[in-house]
Amino acid sequence: MDGLTQAFIDAFALLGGFDYRVAQIVWLSIQVSATAVLIGTLIGLPLGACLAVGRYSGKEIAGVLINGFMGLPPVVVGVVVYLALSRSGPFGSFGLLYTPQAMIIAQVVLVVPLMAAISRQTIEDAWRTYEEELTALRFSWWGMVKVLLHDCRFSLMVAVLAGLGRAMSEVGAVMIVGGNIDRFTRVMTTTIALETSKGDLPLSIALGIVLMSVILLINGAAFVLRTWVMRRFG
Repeated sequence: MDGLTQAFIDAFALLGGFDYRVAQIVWLSIQVSATAVLIGTLIGLPLGACLAVGRYSGKEIAGVLINGFMGLPPVVVGVVVYLALSRSGPFGSFGLLYTPQAMIIAQVVLVVPLMAAISRQTIEDAWRTYEEELTALRFSWWGMVKVLLHDCRFSLMVAVLAGLGRAMSEVGAVMIVGGNIDRFTRVMTTTIALETSKGDLPLSIALGIVLMSVILLINGAAFVLRTWVMRRFG
């Protein structure tokens, strides 16, 4: 039996036996990413809606900028957050560096532009459809934003799922600000990178299977939700 086959057998044994290390790493990954996406939802969706509603100078430039920030390199985000949270940084006194909280902050910075860009496009499409009606009803600008956010709530779930997918699969930023500390800041992506370099393939493969399963479930949920929304409201 070759080494790769044995590594896969050992990986499935870890998963089947509910290995404590695997469970701990997976649980921390879910906690960090879910918290980041929750915060990102509260910031990104209203931000995208605010950029979409109304007519103002610079609207196209704002759209270009928010779309550009979707491609922020994770390592650059990690360095920026690291500098902000380091002892000499503006938030160094809080002692957040190399903690799960620092990882959440880095993921929030990454997911907010993505969620804002998707929500901006979704809300802007709805705005074009209902602009005259909302204007005739004399809604305030903020009232229009709230109405469109509520009306597009199911479509906006795609933005939330997209943000969750990016957060779960991110490695560069969380490794820089989290430090990849065993049993404290070690998540699936950083553990896969570390254990592969150490030669612990069974653990890397086991976590890779879990991570791929989560990403596939997220993408499947996004597809089902998008299809359902198009059939119901399309």
